Amino acid sequence: MLDGLTLSIDAMGGDDAPDIVIKGIEYFLSHDGEGRRARFLLHGDAEKLAPLLEAAPRTRERSEVFHTEHTISMDDKPSQALRKGKGSSMWNAIASVKGGQAGIAISAGNTGALMAMSKLQLRAKRGVQRPAIAASWPNLSGGMTVVLDVGANVDCDAAQLTEFAVLGEAYFRAIYGKDCPVVGLLNVGTEEGKGNTVTKAAHERMSQSQLGIEYKGFVEGSDISAGTVDVVVTGGFTGNIALKTAEGTAKLISTFFSQALNDNLWSKFTTALNSVALRKLKKKMDPRRANGGVFLGLNGIVVKSHGGTDAIGYATALNIAMGLAESDFQVAIDARLDALHDEDDNIGFFA
Repeated sequence: MLDGLTLSIDAMGGDDAPDIVIKGIEYFLSHDGEGRRARFLLHGDAEKLAPLLEAAPRTRERSEVFHTEHTISMDDKPSQALRKGKGSSMWNAIASVKGGQAGIAISAGNTGALMAMSKLQLRAKRGVQRPAIAASWPNLSGGMTVVLDVGANVDCDAAQLTEFAVLGEAYFRAIYGKDCPVVGLLNVGTEEGKGNTVTKAAHERMSQSQLGIEYKGFVEGSDISAGTVDVVVTGGFTGNIALKTAEGTAKLISTFFSQALNDNLWSKFTTALNSVALRKLKKKMDPRRANGGVFLGLNGIVVKSHGGTDAIGYATALNIAMGLAESDFQVAIDARLDALHDEDDNIGFFA
């Protein structure tokens, strides 16, 4: 078994862990044939995990439990988590990647703590000032739009936004198989001259770059779901708000839609007649399909699941992890970062 197909799981991370974590793995193994090749290192309280694994035979067969009673709460600040984190389920899940026992770490726990521990143990790649979190969102073209950063870096400068473009472009190429993904920079408008000082500086930098990235220029928030570009680059503050707004809107529309379909007897009748099409629509609108943010720019792979997700959402994060395990995206990122670093040296961008 290749290490890349061994997934290290923070079994105690998340609002409803470890129950949802085990159910998510079981759902993944039941619905994804390729996923059955994966093995799982479960870091958490063995006593709490035992009855859950008893009820999840597929997961039990493909898992090994590493006992720890220490957990990181969803309310812990990153600094607090680092002080008490060693020996916790989150820390140990990352440590398995650092030690080579697993190819990817997955957690639905505290995002700030997970990023802090990941940076401390795995370290940032050469040329990366700050790692970013990339999330994928379904678009009107039937594909996915990658958005980064969605929460790791509240304040970003032009150099960091350029790094995010490099990371996101390499990630999209490796995961979605497109040779030349189109990159856009999120702004309040697409016209030249719009935006704040940082956004304008990043736009100028990307426009003049010789990295070979297909840079479109400014895009707006609506372009994320429209699929105008493949990769949308922004700071973590704006990216997180955009992602949470999109998730909330999807849930709102889904709720309104369900209420309308069951409003009266005629609505229920027409719903039954169109059940197949409606099921497909519901699946497309399901925000659980987009669960799973990837930490980019580290010497190791970490996937962050939404803390409040259910088993299906957690299984989506596992699917993303498997795709990463079988891709060459780390090699692609290294190549792009080397080119960026050389270009910055030549033009003195960081001087």
